Amino acid sequence: MKLKVEMMASRHAFVSEEDFSCPICYEIFKHPVLLSCSHSVCEACVKKFWRLKGSRECPVCRRKSASEEPPCNLALKNLCESLLQNKSQTPSSARCPKVGLRCISHNEMFKLFCLDDKTPICVVCQTSRKHSQHEFLPIDEAAEDYKEHLRIALKPLEEKLRLSNQVKLIYHQTSSHIKVQAQNTERQIRKEFEGLHQFLRDEQAARITALKAEERQKSHMMKLKIEKINKDIGTLSGTIKATEKEMLTEPALFLQVAQSTLSNLPQHPDCIGQAGCLISVAEHLGNLKFKLWEKMKDIIQYTPVVLDPNTAHPRLNLSSDLTSVSFGSAKRLPDNPERFDYWECVLGSEGFASGRHRWDVEVGDSRGWDVGVTTESNQRKGSSFSWERVWRVGYRERAMHYSGPHVHKLTQRLRRVRVHLDIDGGQLSFWDPDSNTHLHTFTHTFAERVFPFFYSNVLQVTQRILPVKISVWLDKH
Repeated sequence: MKLKVEMMASRHAFVSEEDFSCPICYEIFKHPVLLSCSHSVCEACVKKFWRLKGSRECPVCRRKSASEEPPCNLALKNLCESLLQNKSQTPSSARCPKVGLRCISHNEMFKLFCLDDKTPICVVCQTSRKHSQHEFLPIDEAAEDYKEHLRIALKPLEEKLRLSNQVKLIYHQTSSHIKVQAQNTERQIRKEFEGLHQFLRDEQAARITALKAEERQKSHMMKLKIEKINKDIGTLSGTIKATEKEMLTEPALFLQVAQSTLSNLPQHPDCIGQAGCLISVAEHLGNLKFKLWEKMKDIIQYTPVVLDPNTAHPRLNLSSDLTSVSFGSAKRLPDNPERFDYWECVLGSEGFASGRHRWDVEVGDSRGWDVGVTTESNQRKGSSFSWERVWRVGYRERAMHYSGPHVHKLTQRLRRVRVHLDIDGGQLSFWDPDSNTHLHTFTHTFAERVFPFFYSNVLQVTQRILPVKISVWLDKH
């Protein structure tokens, strides 16, 4: 067998190395297996081929293999191992060229590349009729040209890969932020409900205490009445017995005391019953839920504008109840489309497309702030944000350039500023609610939804949206 392999491996052999090559990888067989159609392939190659194809077919004849685990071709395996061993002992100059580098028709090395047929050819093919009047390039030059084309073609894919990795990172950051948001929101919900639960527990305890106090007071009152009535009953019983005894005496004696006894009998005994002795059940239970709700308005606040944390610039800090904003250090937040990433802005969570709306903002002698509205479609990212689509008033302690045409610069500090938006009337007015002074009015036809707008880039500056007073009244008609 060794002699046979050496003969086949020699340059004079009539059997080439290609006969020992896998039809899939074009390398000498490694662990060849025998398919039911009698073709042999590398075990790893055929399994990968089947996995990609989704069916167990032969890569040569396309016939379906009967077994998922075809048997090893031991004879071929031994021949290939001997051939590889022989090659390792043969000088490199004496080895046959790699499979795929020779022309099948002429057994010559590929030296040229036909530009018309887009295929490698040998020097014999160049002179054949098949390639007459064709253009050629040395195979190395053609390979470099194609490599350059591929490098150019790969650039968009590489850029897409880079962007995809960035997006993947954003997705991971967003996923982590969602968990943090959910945890913080759940904690705040529990805190808010605990406040309501505590209010109800306190009210329940107070009302039960009042009920028990009324029960003790009226029970004590009835105890005194019972003691008094028992005393009265004893007195009346004694009077009745004495009178009945006198009625049994001799008529002459009876008549001597009858008039006196008759005049001493009580003519109008005290009324046994008395109003207001029972528990005032209606007072305790009547409209109980409404009374609790009415009283609850003292601990419940309604803020006409709630800030949207998903729009807040990373350097803005929002309070847990989403009613105040201040400027601070940057935080790691997802770069979601809604979020401002250049200008230190935040929007209200609810937009307005019609009607009248009003909210007060406490600025508290701040050194720099802007308050107003902006359109829903105004971009939030980088320089794409347009100050021309923001209507606002602002104050700066130092002279600064204001961006955009729709801004009214205040020259004095305010504690509070009132925003009055009349979309249907096309007006946005600003007032000083402390002095009821009109500051400025913008006139504009708002063609889309607008959102409350807040801007701050000065440390230790807090803007707080003030709650409105809640009133409860009954319409009994």
